[in-house]
Parts: sequence; C-alpha cells; structure tokens
Amino acid sequence: MLKEGHQHISGLNEAVIKNIDACKQLSTITRTSLGPNGMNKMVINHLDKLFVTNDAATIVNELEVQHPAAKILVLAGKAQQEEIGDGANLTISFAGEILQSADELIRMGLHPSEIISGYNKAIIKAIEILSELVEPGSEKHGYILCNLIADACIQVCPKNPVNFNVDNIRVAKLVGGGLINSSIVRGMVLKGDTVGTIKRVEKEKVVVFAGGVDTSATETKGTVLIHSAEQLENYAKTEEAKVEELIKAVADSGAKVIVSGAAVGEMALHFCERYKLMVLKISSKFELRRFCRTTGAIAILKLSPPSPDDLGHVDSISVEEIGGARVTIVRNEEGGNSVCTVVLRGSTDSILDDLERAVDDGVNTYKAMCRDKTGLDQYAIAKFAESFEMIPKTLAENAGLNAMEIISSLYAEHASGNSKVGIDLEEGVLKDVSTTNVWDLYVTKFFALKYAADAACTVLRVDQIIMAKPAGGPRRDAAPAPGGMDED
Repeated sequence: MLKEGHQHISGLNEAVIKNIDACKQLSTITRTSLGPNGMNKMVINHLDKLFVTNDAATIVNELEVQHPAAKILVLAGKAQQEEIGDGANLTISFAGEILQSADELIRMGLHPSEIISGYNKAIIKAIEILSELVEPGSEKHGYILCNLIADACIQVCPKNPVNFNVDNIRVAKLVGGGLINSSIVRGMVLKGDTVGTIKRVEKEKVVVFAGGVDTSATETKGTVLIHSAEQLENYAKTEEAKVEELIKAVADSGAKVIVSGAAVGEMALHFCERYKLMVLKISSKFELRRFCRTTGAIAILKLSPPSPDDLGHVDSISVEEIGGARVTIVRNEEGGNSVCTVVLRGSTDSILDDLERAVDDGVNTYKAMCRDKTGLDQYAIAKFAESFEMIPKTLAENAGLNAMEIISSLYAEHASGNSKVGIDLEEGVLKDVSTTNVWDLYVTKFFALKYAADAACTVLRVDQIIMAKPAGGPRRDAAPAPGGMDED
C-alpha cells in the first residue's frame, strides 16, 4: 500500500513504549538544567555555532530532534515559551516524568485510554489546587537584574497594561565589566558610530530617510557626451546644486539629525557637514522602525524636503565608548518613551547571552502579569500526583543535596498543613517560602502543567507510527568526499 522504504511501527510495545522512551531521553537532557543550580549544556548546532546555556528553550531548539514523539514535547516547550516566555524546562521535564509513570502503569496492565482519562482528571484537580496557592500582591526585590527589568517595563508600559509590547524592551550586550555595571537607557542604544564628525546633539528634531541619503539613480541607462572641460564642470555643478538644495531643505525644516536606512553618499555627507547636521546610519529595517517609534518620526522613502509632521524629536543623541565599543545612545526621556534599552555588561559573550535570556524571561513575566486573568483511572491520578516529586527532587539533586531526605521532610510539612514550605537551596533546609520573598508566576505554572499533560496524553494516544521513505537528494549532514572525488 505504501512506497518501498517506509517504516511502520504499531502496538503497545513497539509504538507506545518506544515513544515514551524517546520522550524520557529528551526530558533527561533538560532536567539537569532545571532551577538556579541547573547545569549548563554545551550544544553545537548544524551551523557549527556553539551554545553554552541552561535555557531549555534554546537547548531543544538547537538539538534538531528527529523522533516524532519527542518532537511533540519540543512543540509543547515552544508553545510555553511563546505563550509565557518562561517555564519551557518545567514543561518538558514534567511531561517526561508523567510519561515515565505511564510506562509503569502500562507494564502493570492498564490501557493507555484509562491512563489518559486519569491524567485529564488529575490536571483539572492540579490546576484547581494551584489557584488556591496564589498569593496576592507578591513582590520581589533586591536583585540587580530584577530592578533593571522592572524599571524598564514600567517606563514603557502603556496606559492600558494589556497592550504591553515585549518588543519595546531592547537589550544591548557589551563585553566588559560585570552585571553590576549594567544600566537602562530610556531610548535606544545603537552599536556603531555616527557617519560624520558631529557626535552630540541635544533637544533637536530628527528626520528619517528609509531609502538612504544619496543621489538617486535613473531608471534607464543613458550616455552623456561631454566635449569640453567647461561642460564637465557644469555637469558636476548641477548634481552638486541638486544635492545641496535637498540637504538645505532638510536643514531649513528645523531638523538637525538625519537618519539613513541605507547608504550615505559622499557628496550628501559633505553638505550635511556644511549645514552642521548629524548623520546616523541604521541598516536594519526593524531597528529603523523602533527608532521611529522612539522619536515619533515618520520614515520618508526617498531624499526629499520633509514636512513638519514627518519630523521626530530626541532629547539627546551622543556617541559614547563603553567597554572599548563605540555606541550611539539615543535618549528620549520626555517624549512618548515607547522603547527602553537594558545595557548588559559581562565578561564573555556566553554570559551575556544567558543574561539576555534572563531579561527576556523577566519581561515576559511582566507581560504575563499584565494580561487578562483567565474506575481504573485512580492509579493514573496517583501516579500523576507522584510525578510532582520530580521538581523538588531535581532541584535538590542539582544543588548537591540529599533528595530523598528533602522529599520526606516536605511530605511531613505539607501533611501537617504547612503548604507554603519549600526548599532553601542556599542553606539546604526547608523554609516557609512566603517569608523569604521567593515568588513565581501563577500563569507560568498553569500553562507549563497544561502543556505537559496535553503533550503526554498526545504521545499516549499514538499506537502506530508510519514514516514515509525519506526524499531523495544529498543529505545536508553528509560530508563531501575528500579531494572532491567520488567514493569509487
């Protein structure tokens, strides 16, 4: 019925158990990176780029998982990352753990449909209990990065917090110094210098040309015959006069800063210097849009005299040297202030990458707080509950503590009614976490459990895997024969 070369796997032992094994292997990889004491993974992707990180979303994205069942867990982690921006590791690790429990139940003789029924009832109850543990008005202070992220988010938060846009918090990574040297800028930080000699302006108007500041080429090719030196001089003068006319019109409009989205011509730059105009070049169209959002300017497609409505405003633009790198800082503290930049400092690129992911998690947490608040299965429910042991067990193991001792103490405390008791990983003891100002976001846990249970049930529902023969053509990872010769 199917093409030659296809694979067909079916039955409990063949399909379901193998699917569970693949998912367990994936969750084992990410599990040791869970929590503050999580270990780093060194991942080299298909482009030979090196990642040293404990961020599960980055790890699974770069691993290029091939197994179809394990891919479901990867998609659950991605969904958690896109929805909340944090908790991808919890989603994958917890899904792996409840699938491990399902494996034990299948070997006991339960059918997958009975396990799925139990897991569905268990997740409804778990989410119900989770909502009872919410503490109103939780706040967390005292950490450098925490305060930076909170200040940045508050500055760009619109009047209606539901419309908070994560893209308005930018990150500039500058090697050198340490985390304590990090700061926030109400505006943008552009890597690179200005084009001309003017390096600082204050409280001036800005004009943005998306198509570049240069003489436009004609649509058709033409040939100009010049018979004398006088004609050549006049030809050059007309071009000069046209460019000067355009630059003078910009200067007369009141703008003192020209921002170009493409090349800046030498002749145009000469006249910009003559009229004391600062010239900035921003090649990325996305950065150009953010610059327009920051300053309130409207991008003009080609070099032409701007109207007053097209002009934006900046408090200051200055070129500064931070850690040996020259950056252009655009500040707009009085205006709309719709973009804020967190300037991160660190000793290496990999530390800066990890800090950037921490900022991303923090900003997504702020966004999540701004959103609108939205018979045999008894064995499956019991196993689902037992799977929660994975979280304190993994945190304790990653911190080098005795996991069994910690879990038994936690059971005793929770059984006596102290439901807020958790692990203090620094001291290795149990404490009431509400008194230590350690909080986590309710929606992060809500979606992590939901996606983990959904992914696990999806994997358990599969009893056949049918894979078509791979398409022909050379494989991307196939190494070329040495010396450019065939193997023969």
